[in-house]
Amino acid sequence: MLTRIMLADDHALVRSGIKALLTAMPGVEVVGEASDGAEVIEMIPQLKPDLVLLDIAMKGMNGLEALRRLRGEYPTIRFLMLSMYGSEEYVMQALNAGANGYLFKDSAATELEKALYEVKHGRQYLDSHISREALDNYMKRVAQNGTPVEVLTPRQREILQLIAEGNNTKEIAYQLNVSAKTIETHRAQLMERLDIRDVPGLVRYAIRTGIATPDK
Repeated sequence: MLTRIMLADDHALVRSGIKALLTAMPGVEVVGEASDGAEVIEMIPQLKPDLVLLDIAMKGMNGLEALRRLRGEYPTIRFLMLSMYGSEEYVMQALNAGANGYLFKDSAATELEKALYEVKHGRQYLDSHISREALDNYMKRVAQNGTPVEVLTPRQREILQLIAEGNNTKEIAYQLNVSAKTIETHRAQLMERLDIRDVPGLVRYAIRTGIATPDK
């Protein structure tokens, strides 16, 4: 039986390259492509994929946010996260959001095939370059100190991503179809909740926690 795969990445050339690798694999059918998290959410009911290859860093709605919104509604779909970044924070954010696996974009085709096989059969897969020991140590630190990103609302995470991508208040208000004053209120609430005093601090926090990435 074919494994129906949906591919989400905001770079068309990257999607083309990954799609070429997938179509060359036996037992795989690419049923759709998306360029951001919102498109993934919109397309999944029609495409009914078995597995979604989901880039973490996408403009609009990033992969982590899409995963958070989809995981509860589609418990049988497998999600394999793709990323250029391998910090423990990024990996744990993905796993906590419900990812079944985490793979670097520069991994070899053989590792992609192995990851798909493991995730398809209900097992967790982490890129071979990810240190389990480092992850365990990170989890212990989080257990002791906590991380505030999970207490943010979906709207707050969305606005934080847009801020980190360099959008000003008017641009964010236009994209979200709300008033500039509403965005200012959300930004103030973000700073208060995260105990951050300025926009550069918000940007650094968004990058550190995987809400945004340096190349965006």
